[in-house]
Amino acid sequence: MSDSVTGSAGGPARLTGRAWGVLLVLCGAIFLEGIDVAMLNVALPSIRADLGLSTGMLSGVVSAYVLGYGGFMLLGGRAADLLGHRRMFVLWLAVFLVFSGIGGLATEGWMLLVARFVTGVAAAFMAPAGLALVTSSFPEGPARTKALGVYAGTAAGGFSLGVVAGGALASFGWRWVFFAPVILSALILVAALALVRDTVRDTGGERPSGGFDLAGALTVTGAMLLLVYGVVRLERTGDGPAVTAGVFAAGLALLGLFTAIERRSSSPLLRLGVLRSAPLVRVNVAALLFLAAFAGFQFLVTLYLQELRGWSTMQTGLAMLVIGIDTVLAPVLTPRLVNRFGNTRVLFGGIVLAAVAYALFLPVGMDWTYAAMLPALTVLGLAFSLAYGPLTMAATDGVAEDEHGLAGGLLYTSIQFGTALGLSAVTAVSVAAGSGLGALRAALIVPVAAAALGAAVIAFGLRTPAPRATASPDAVTTTAA
Repeated sequence: MSDSVTGSAGGPARLTGRAWGVLLVLCGAIFLEGIDVAMLNVALPSIRADLGLSTGMLSGVVSAYVLGYGGFMLLGGRAADLLGHRRMFVLWLAVFLVFSGIGGLATEGWMLLVARFVTGVAAAFMAPAGLALVTSSFPEGPARTKALGVYAGTAAGGFSLGVVAGGALASFGWRWVFFAPVILSALILVAALALVRDTVRDTGGERPSGGFDLAGALTVTGAMLLLVYGVVRLERTGDGPAVTAGVFAAGLALLGLFTAIERRSSSPLLRLGVLRSAPLVRVNVAALLFLAAFAGFQFLVTLYLQELRGWSTMQTGLAMLVIGIDTVLAPVLTPRLVNRFGNTRVLFGGIVLAAVAYALFLPVGMDWTYAAMLPALTVLGLAFSLAYGPLTMAATDGVAEDEHGLAGGLLYTSIQFGTALGLSAVTAVSVAAGSGLGALRAALIVPVAAAALGAAVIAFGLRTPAPRATASPDAVTTTAA
């Protein structure tokens, strides 16, 4: 996007009005994904009461989205590279809109299951296409780093602000949790059609050689579906452990078959050489652990406030609003810190802060005031500000531009697996520990351990020299984690 940046070669890059418009459209889409999931979680009790859903069906409403998102993410990332970033973004945004509306009109549990599964599939195709559009629309350097900082801050804000929005909308009726994304999707879709331009591949100027790897697509999608389903089943420790083990075994077998297919394919869905990059692997493992810790912690805090303390959904949302400070800090603070200390060090600091935040919540008691909870929640908001942006930046760092969709697919697959794994792990520990505050405290160890392990993974990349600051405080050079 040649007209996205103004400024001299040595001075700070400034985004033009049109560039800001494009960025806001893409940020709106990633914010939509985060807020959609968070809002639904808050509305689950109301949905159960209105539709008379069983516990298994209610859990399936959440799991269906996870299955669609995690199962199709790698396919979505590669499809964006092969078929066009803008084309895939717009198409699947429209699908997201339609099936969010169907979810809001649901009168039976199975309708919700179908709607959430297809919405998850739509997000799996839309998210990597959106990230690839950011990296391809802004030239490498200060402009791209600034754009990714805003993009990552918005994405992180969706996770935290969605709880507040969900509490507010659920007070008017749970169907608004589905209808609100329809309205937002429609606005983003109209703006995307007007503002987001085709990349070179979309206009037919340059396409990757070879055809579509159908065998690879089928095997990896089947493998991802089975593995995500296996992770989801871990939440129910007494629900057929042999079946769960069989699901994992089948998923791993398909993953092995996929690897064999990719080694021989002339046009692989996933170029296995990408996985030989140690920084890329570290980033994706760290993303999985970071989001596993956050998802587990958010779930436990919600249970603590609503079930143990009797707080309303609105009170719970407002209590966790402070985590949303990352929406403000990430675009402003993080790029400057990356410029001075390097991507790896900022990411490491963010994940360490997350571990500290979770540890601060370990001694939680029934008589805790909100003031006692505030330090942990505030530190967690700062941790997200420092970690989420560098994770997004490093996901495509050093990756060829025609594989940015694939790199985005890998990142979001890691994030989705982490989210599912975190929820399953804290649920399993909580059930095994009994009930009440003691079980909650035992389960809180899981986020602390996951964040600490994520920090240890990133620590292996700390030997990479930090980049020297440039003459301009706004110019940022990133290094892979």
